[in-house]
Amino acid sequence: MAAVWGRLAVPVVAAPMAGGASTPALVAAVAGAGGLGFLAAGYLTAEGMAEQVLRVRELSDRPFGMNLFVPAGPSDPAAVAAYRERLRPEAERFGVELPERIAPDRDDWDAKIEALLADPVPVVSYTFGLPSAAEAAALRAVGSVQVGTVTSVEEARAAAESGLDVLAVQGPEAGGHRATHRADARPGETPLLELLAQVGKETGLPLIAAGGLGDGAAIAAALAAGAAAVQLGTAFLRSDESGAGAAYRAALVDERFAETVVTRAFTGRPARGLRNAFIDRHEPYAPAAYPEVHHLTRPLRAAATARADLDGMHLWAGTAHALARSGPAAQLTRELWAAAREAGAR
Repeated sequence: MAAVWGRLAVPVVAAPMAGGASTPALVAAVAGAGGLGFLAAGYLTAEGMAEQVLRVRELSDRPFGMNLFVPAGPSDPAAVAAYRERLRPEAERFGVELPERIAPDRDDWDAKIEALLADPVPVVSYTFGLPSAAEAAALRAVGSVQVGTVTSVEEARAAAESGLDVLAVQGPEAGGHRATHRADARPGETPLLELLAQVGKETGLPLIAAGGLGDGAAIAAALAAGAAAVQLGTAFLRSDESGAGAAYRAALVDERFAETVVTRAFTGRPARGLRNAFIDRHEPYAPAAYPEVHHLTRPLRAAATARADLDGMHLWAGTAHALARSGPAAQLTRELWAAAREAGAR
């Protein structure tokens, strides 16, 4: 860890945001400002992941990370079928077809591990679970620092016992998917700063604080609570280098979307986003079925995005979304760290 951490002038990490928001340009910009940027391999093929790694290396010689989604077993097909029936009126409204059969999906996990062993990156992080002991040992042997994303003391203990180097402690304030190690787990509600203290007592590993950190005061508070660095995602969504679309960017600071909620309606996993009509209609009925629900709703989300229909889009956002600013990501990184220093961070 020291080899990577020692090169960071700014303890700010750009969170991995799967689906296109985390671009190579964003990763390189944050790295250039002294922080650490993460690519997101979720939903990509191994080949697509490798292309993004190559592009980051073309843009920067600084350390960076790659995040992987740990695959889970299949979900209850009856629950998915029932939700499909409930969503048919949405499909009719958008003029799209819902998939009748959803094939097993391990997010190209095995091929991604092989690619990262053949062409190692400085940091590998995991969301939705942990690698096998053999996989962790193999990546350790090629020199990659490994980060386990955890949402509870129990998950932190498991990550430490598996030999990972760092823990990204994700509080309930975080935007996007909660990183619970089981898709059907009910996410904890312990606030980030309290969770940091609890995890810090359990393990001696370096901690990265994640969730609802949108300004200097919040960053300083997380570092004072024991974090070695802070991880921000929503704060970078409106940056110049973000892959977020124009409608999404605008919604983050739109007063009509002042409330965030945690929902399974779009993917089957709990995720925090701006509350909209789709969530209100379907959250009570969404099963704990990931990635099946993700694939089921994909045509609906794509159609809503094409129309800039904010009441049909998945608008992932943390609780500090209204603080997200536009501008170059490097500048935002420097300004956030300067504000944190003014608030007492060291």
